[in-house]
Amino acid sequence: MDFDFSDDQLQLREAVARWVDKAYTFERRRSIVAAGGFSREVWGELAELGLSGLAVPEDQGGMGMGPVEAMVVMEELGRGLVLEPLGQALICGRLLSQLAPTSPWLAKLAAGEAVLSLAWQERGGRYRAAHCQTLAEGERLSGTKSLVAAGDQADAFIVSALRGGQIALYLVESGAPGLSRHGYGTQDGGRAAELHLKDTPAQLLAADGLTALEEALDMGAACACAEGVGAMDKSLAITADYMNQRKQFGVAIASFQALRHRLADMKMQLELSRSMSYYAWLKLLSPAAERAQAVARAKVQLGQAMRLVGQQSVQLHGGIGVTDEYIISHYFKKLTQLELSFGDTLHHLGQVSERMQETAGVFA
Repeated sequence: MDFDFSDDQLQLREAVARWVDKAYTFERRRSIVAAGGFSREVWGELAELGLSGLAVPEDQGGMGMGPVEAMVVMEELGRGLVLEPLGQALICGRLLSQLAPTSPWLAKLAAGEAVLSLAWQERGGRYRAAHCQTLAEGERLSGTKSLVAAGDQADAFIVSALRGGQIALYLVESGAPGLSRHGYGTQDGGRAAELHLKDTPAQLLAADGLTALEEALDMGAACACAEGVGAMDKSLAITADYMNQRKQFGVAIASFQALRHRLADMKMQLELSRSMSYYAWLKLLSPAAERAQAVARAKVQLGQAMRLVGQQSVQLHGGIGVTDEYIISHYFKKLTQLELSFGDTLHHLGQVSERMQETAGVFA
């Protein structure tokens, strides 16, 4: 079996990596954070690269690419700490392609003319897709959604709501009557919002949408895994470079055996995480139970690794590691947030446990 990336996939990775290195510098990122945490200009640049339409079918102006292409893109964006939520474009593009393949929002998304976001989390939900108190009466919604990525910047939302006792999915435009948004900055410097709906008109996408929502959340968790791999890879490189330059007692601290062992532990966790991220992405198109198990396993590994790599990176830098002016503190924040995105480690550990078969374990 060939596990190598294709030439097209490698070229896509290189194109995104070049853009990150040249156009999305740390200084530009800091200016975006200071301006609120989202840039339409950057969103347009991502669209010019074809990334906003990565999951949009070609007949709607997108690239129609698959999970592996999405994974390599998210890794490079994670490596560059890109704030703009491309993962939401992948999720919403995939959902609309399945549920409303002729929707004009697909073409807008692919062209970079619109930002779409999935609004599903609610207070007390604890990452459960089936937890929903937003109510649908006809094609009008009432309720509140929390932590909507770039929610005060998005042009439309895919919203989950209870309809006849089932989770349904709706499309809500940002200018719809009865919709209000309260935006705020997130820990990593990005944007999120509380979404308040009061008798808000909406377009029904799926009357029984729980299966589609669960698939979308698995894709979101896989995006967090890929971003985490990229962020850990860069964190490790920055830390190793610092240790080769920083001197104590007249020698580089990279020569101290105890610190080298810690760096080796970080590298081991990174490579384990890379393998599990690949595993999750390759299973995204598998049957639901197999897909969900793979994503949960990957998110457990990534959650543990992101915490270790983030903390060790800061500690090996010493006091400078926690300053806002130095880049490693921003990687630490990003890794901390990714560990909590689309289900934290404990949540996914519970999912792995629930899905274990009777044959699992050494005594099978």
